Amino acid sequence: MSRLELAGIVAAIVLLGLAFQGGEYGTLDWLQLRRQLAEERAAVRAVEVELDSLGRAARALETDPVAQERAAREQFGMIRPGEILYRLVPQANPGSSAGSAPVRP
Repeated sequence: MSRLELAGIVAAIVLLGLAFQGGEYGTLDWLQLRRQLAEERAAVRAVEVELDSLGRAARALETDPVAQERAAREQFGMIRPGEILYRLVPQANPGSSAGSAPVRP
């Protein structure tokens, strides 16, 4: 193999490398953009599903008496006459002494 043939092979390899990765937006950038586009499309689909679910919930709160009652009971603690409301208050931090009486033997 002569020097001229070797130089031609090296030049061809360099040109192939430049064609693959050359320029401002090379092949690797293109692959990254394709991956990013797929992720963004999946995120948009997830938001559309959530939006649809929220729309159904909003329509139910506007028109469905059962959904309205459930929301009134859960969010505002509303009760019917004759019912008793029990509220469970979270226990204070076990390590703190606030609100706890000393234990005597």
